[in-house]
Amino acid sequence: MYWSKLFIPTLREEPAGGSAAQRRLIRAGYARSTGYLCLGRRSLDKIAAMVRAEMDLMGGQEVSLEAPFIEAVTSIARHDLRSYKQLPQTWFQIDGTSLQSCSFNLDGVEYRESHRHILDRCGLAYVSLPDEFIVPSADGDQFITHGSRYESNLKHACSVAKPPALPDPEGDRSPEEFHTPGQKTIADICAFAGLPETSQIKSLVLVADGAPVLILLRGDHTLNEHKFRARPATPEQIRQWFGADPGSLGPVGVTNMRILADEALRGRRNMICGANRNDYHLRNVTPGEDFSGEFLDLRMVAEGDTSISDGAPLHFDRAFTLATFDDREADLHVSNESGKEATPSLTHSQLFLDRILIAAAEQQSDPDGLALGAAIAPFRAVITPVNLKDATQDQAARALHSEIADALLDDRDERPGVKFKDADLIGIPFRITVGKKLAQGLVEVLNRRTRQSQDVALDQVAAFLSETIHK
Repeated sequence: MYWSKLFIPTLREEPAGGSAAQRRLIRAGYARSTGYLCLGRRSLDKIAAMVRAEMDLMGGQEVSLEAPFIEAVTSIARHDLRSYKQLPQTWFQIDGTSLQSCSFNLDGVEYRESHRHILDRCGLAYVSLPDEFIVPSADGDQFITHGSRYESNLKHACSVAKPPALPDPEGDRSPEEFHTPGQKTIADICAFAGLPETSQIKSLVLVADGAPVLILLRGDHTLNEHKFRARPATPEQIRQWFGADPGSLGPVGVTNMRILADEALRGRRNMICGANRNDYHLRNVTPGEDFSGEFLDLRMVAEGDTSISDGAPLHFDRAFTLATFDDREADLHVSNESGKEATPSLTHSQLFLDRILIAAAEQQSDPDGLALGAAIAPFRAVITPVNLKDATQDQAARALHSEIADALLDDRDERPGVKFKDADLIGIPFRITVGKKLAQGLVEVLNRRTRQSQDVALDQVAAFLSETIHK
């Protein structure tokens, strides 16, 4: 392709707004705020081609179905899959900038390795978690936590809670009711009693599978809704079950529901909680003695926690998701080898192609612009004649353009410095400069990422690129 025929609106300054990676893509002419332009689309198409190749290797069949994808494939499978002999069936769809894939199987299908291979080919640094691949990013929409030998997303993270702000009062004390007029929140009780949040028990009333559950947390902790999925009880239900309003609830004397206490409450003594009487609380409540409950890991990890593996401090970084995986029971039945009814599993994955490009733009760049790998760069080489008015240079550049697959010829009537800066900005892996050394049968090949250049014989350039790229 010829640069002069393409729309590549590079910018001399980085634009405002958006993430750092998005700004780099906009500055390099890959995108605008409304979507991807030619260069961006070519990169996304290369990623999609990798996806199709990997899905083909695992027996995937590309389909084009109406959204939502899982509902569509399940509906078809429910009507048309009858026997184990038809399994596994792996169907995938690339819709816009996202891959979705579903597999109906009896023995399990592994997507992780195929997706891992794609990300590795794209040259990305990423984190592998049980149900997703994520990439650390200053502009990410979620957090990951990590220690010296521990890494997790917040959904599944476990930790050792930081110590309470004050030690528990000593002694084998009995619960004692005290009047707390108008004091409803943890913060209210902190100010009223002169004790920190860590000295209090937070009570949450939820409904799981139609039954009430009382969740207990340390006052400064938050329930991790991925560890216990349920809906909040209504104020009317709470009054019916406890005889009190929210803000005055606690576990002492509760026998009509399951009680789940977070592990951070294990071993604590003489804490404060609601008395199940409006405007009253209890002091000197000891978990496991003054009420019975199950101890489980229920909370979100927090700043100041330490790793469960080695006690090292945990740190938090932003990240965004590149791929997700989940398994569920399929809503269909087939006959197995014995002729009996069997329920296949449904393995679902999603891979975000545009986020791969965004991650590459963040990880593969320098102050001069993008520095993408050959696997996802829109072109693998840009051919830059120094002087287009020199017929010999022009002819040699056009010959190279015809010989080298996936190359861009910069045929613009611009100064060499402008062309070089633009080539650096858009991040093509190799720049082939056709200049004065052509008289010796040589051209300069510059590696965009390493900034190392090498003189290569004109008739060896194509072979040199292929060898270098595949090292």
